[in-house]
Amino acid sequence: MNRVKIEKDLKKQLNVLFKSMDFVSKNFLNNEKISQKEMQIFFNIYQQLGLAWEFLGLQCGHWEGYKRTRDKKEACKICGKIKGADDFYVLLPKKGFKKLGVKANPNSKKTFENKKGAEIVNDTINFYGAVVNVGVHNSYKSSLFDQGINIAAERTVNVKEGNIECHIDKHLIHIRLCDRDRKGRGKRYGGFPWEIKRKNLKHFPVIFDFDEKYKFLGLTILK
Repeated sequence: MNRVKIEKDLKKQLNVLFKSMDFVSKNFLNNEKISQKEMQIFFNIYQQLGLAWEFLGLQCGHWEGYKRTRDKKEACKICGKIKGADDFYVLLPKKGFKKLGVKANPNSKKTFENKKGAEIVNDTINFYGAVVNVGVHNSYKSSLFDQGINIAAERTVNVKEGNIECHIDKHLIHIRLCDRDRKGRGKRYGGFPWEIKRKNLKHFPVIFDFDEKYKFLGLTILK
């Protein structure tokens, strides 16, 4: 379906929807003769129509631009959405490539008073059993360990699949196996490969990828 057909069908659906909302509003919500019980019924219908408007608006690409409203805001000429307003829902295709939001990075050199004020994105999705979290924040002041320190601006991505967690940020990639019986296996250690005795390296099922100049290209961990 091409854009012209999509735009034509969307306009038709929105036009019918707006007429239905106007009908309910003029004939029932503003009718002083109906009972409170009937008023509540039609109020619920109007709310449901509003929800349908929200989802139809998600399909709109605002192809015809915006028009100025009475309160000096800009509304889409097709769906009526106010420019810059947040969407409460996301419409994703069941099949094929799915895109959720746009890539966000720290956008200010200011150090905020707290994490909430510095936060840009902190969103999580459970996608067919794999949990993905993206967190982006500017620098902020923290009282961590009862000391006034500044937390650097950062973008982090965390992926969890089963008992495996992968953390990615600007400076490192950390993969962790989450053993439930970790307490019974002693302390946790960390070290570079050359710090581990050769006889103990056989306990680590890791294959390193590198080029002819021994530049690190990636790794494979055998489960």
